[in-house]
Amino acid sequence: MKVLITACMLSFGLMAGAAQAAEPTKQQSKMATCNKDAADKKGDERKAFMKTCLSAKKATQQDKMKACNATAKGKTGDERKAFMKECLSA
Repeated sequence: MKVLITACMLSFGLMAGAAQAAEPTKQQSKMATCNKDAADKKGDERKAFMKTCLSAKKATQQDKMKACNATAKGKTGDERKAFMKECLSA
């Protein structure tokens, strides 16, 4: 009976580990994205890009709003509204 319980616990642990391994962590996803973006870079340029890319924080909605507002200067009415909608959804 003890062997059966141990075998069940072991197989459950392996299944949980396999499920965990299937989903990449946030850091792994970020690394994959940065690697893809750095495909055309080599040497020190790549190293510097990867350092910056991996340490960058995701822009908050407030940061996006500031950037979009700055870019939308000079636009008014429907043109500005359409631009802001597209900019904020990107």
